[in-house]
Amino acid sequence: MRFGSQRDFSLFTGVNRELLSNVVEQEVLYYKISLESTSTNMYGEALEKYYWEPVKFNCLITRGDQVMSVDDFGPDLTRDASFAFLRQDLVDANNVPEVGDIVMWLENYYEVDTVRENQLFLGKDNNYSLTSYGSQFGASVSIIVDCHLTRADRVGVTRVRI
Repeated sequence: MRFGSQRDFSLFTGVNRELLSNVVEQEVLYYKISLESTSTNMYGEALEKYYWEPVKFNCLITRGDQVMSVDDFGPDLTRDASFAFLRQDLVDANNVPEVGDIVMWLENYYEVDTVRENQLFLGKDNNYSLTSYGSQFGASVSIIVDCHLTRADRVGVTRVRI
């Protein structure tokens, strides 16, 4: 195997990290839900959620259009957004994205609906290979979270100290 080694992947990650932080410069705060501090009712719902201190990440943001709807309770604004993080940045920060986490961007709160990890370096996953050289080549590049805009008062970001 000539291309796609861990050394190649490290170079690829370094270049992408520099692009995200010095060229793209889109920063978000990521609030990880504290499952230990958040209690749920018998339906698995939490009336009050607790979050760890936010971690700042650089990412690529794809946002949808604002959609205004009006019902009996008045107008409501919604928007979908996707945030693409370098997987290695999340690993370095010991952060595993999960449904229910919060991403804050432009003073708006987005709740994570889905987590996708399907971009592979050279199309290879070093965790799954049927060949003898498998674990030395390829890697997962990014993690993308799909979110919806949620109200700040619904989030009720209550920070938990470590």
